[in-house]
Amino acid sequence: MFETIKKLFTPVESIDAQQARAYMNEHAEGSFTLLDVRQPAEYQTAHIPGATLVPLPKLSDSYDQLDPEKPVIVY
Repeated sequence: MFETIKKLFTPVESIDAQQARAYMNEHAEGSFTLLDVRQPAEYQTAHIPGATLVPLPKLSDSYDQLDPEKPVIVY
C-alpha cells in the first residue's frame, strides 16, 4: 500500500499532444495505459480509441485499477 501511495507523489513528465502521439505510435497497444479523465459525456462525444475513462473526481478512488508496471498517458 505504501509503495502505491508513494508513486502518487513521484514527479511525472509532461508531454504535449505531438509527443504523446509519437509515443503511442512507437509502442505496442497494451504496453501503456491511455487514461481519459474527462466527464462521461465528453468521453461519449469523442475519445481516443483504447482510452480508459476514469473521471478526475473519481481518480483517487480508482487509481488502484491502473497497472503500476505500465506508463500512463493522461488526458
